[in-house]
Amino acid sequence: MTPQPPPDPVSSEADARLQRKVLSVLALGQVMSGLGTGATLALGALLVTEVSGNSSLSGLAATMNTLGAALLAVPLTRLARRRGRRLSLTSGALVAILGAAVILVAASAGVFLLLLTGMGLLGAGTALNLQSRFAATDIAPARTRARDLSLIVWSTTVGSVVGPNLFGPSESLGRALGLPEFTGGFVIAMCAQALGALIYFVGLRPDPLQTALSRGGSVANRPSPAGGLALLRTVPAARRAVLVVGISHAVMVSVMSMTPVHLTTHGATLTVVGLTMSLHVAGMYALSPVFGWLADRTGRATTVLVGQVLLAAALLLTWWGAESQPLVLTALILLGLGWSASTVSSSTMVTESVAAHDRPALQGTSDLVMNLCGAAGGALAGPMLGLVGFSGLGAGALVLVATTTVLALRSRRPGSAPATTV
Repeated sequence: MTPQPPPDPVSSEADARLQRKVLSVLALGQVMSGLGTGATLALGALLVTEVSGNSSLSGLAATMNTLGAALLAVPLTRLARRRGRRLSLTSGALVAILGAAVILVAASAGVFLLLLTGMGLLGAGTALNLQSRFAATDIAPARTRARDLSLIVWSTTVGSVVGPNLFGPSESLGRALGLPEFTGGFVIAMCAQALGALIYFVGLRPDPLQTALSRGGSVANRPSPAGGLALLRTVPAARRAVLVVGISHAVMVSVMSMTPVHLTTHGATLTVVGLTMSLHVAGMYALSPVFGWLADRTGRATTVLVGQVLLAAALLLTWWGAESQPLVLTALILLGLGWSASTVSSSTMVTESVAAHDRPALQGTSDLVMNLCGAAGGALAGPMLGLVGFSGLGAGALVLVATTTVLALRSRRPGSAPATTV
């Protein structure tokens, strides 16, 4: 039987109004942040190639962005624990603005190392996107916690879809401002993140995390809140949840990152590659509210298992149908859906595995692990593709899915329910 969170105390209408406001602010901020990220999605690799003069270094753009997000995850959540989500999310947006500015300076001066530094700072945009989904759960009742988290994940769809379509206008803007080629999108990113910072700073009053902590005792009144790594060592439910988040992300990134390479080397046009990746992104975000509802109705671990079934189906298709473009496209859609179901439900499990005052530390560690697993998955996927091909990559990733399935099954055992949902 799937363990369910204990029922919430009766919520007041004021609490419900505050949660609706928090969700609206976070969703709008996510749209702005996603817009900035989407506008620079392909430009980073092109700009690295332009400045370095070496196309083989183009992957460093995504690598630095991911590492930046990983390194900034814990400091931002520490700030959230001390000063609240409002200042933490605002600060993340400001760091992303700084990153975009450093990129513009580096591109104009042709300084490669400075460019990579800017790419790393720009990763703050990804870090605050991840933290926003947890902010949606701070004062959410347990019966709708997964749904509320999923709505913020879903709102990323808007920026992710619109952003890449700004490539042409951004280049026109860059030329009008006298900037180097491939930098106009970073101007758009600066503007979008500035709007996001304003939305968070003005809109998150009262602060949702500080509100939640005030009901269970402030952080300052607790002698020594456990750090995220200590929580992973001492709380099995937290360890399982974080591992599910990280491993599921590694599976998605490893296959997704190699799909364009596989398709183009097998004669696919850029149009086919673009369609495949667009439908994959749609699978990642568009149905996340459905998986949030499912997690609230059937249980978090059960929905993780649904995600693993979808991931396994995607990997089996890449194994059996690597030479078929329609089957690869179908596999990428299933890959996105599996990631969505697993991430929404396991992120909720992360939140519910510890008491309220320990959640920010664990959430930051979860985002750190998630980004590091993604970076490792992307880095190892290239050599795997060269050694065993796309079908072999899919077959190898099935081992990771099997591992996550075992973790989810252990979470469904009687006695494995979260210790608290305060």
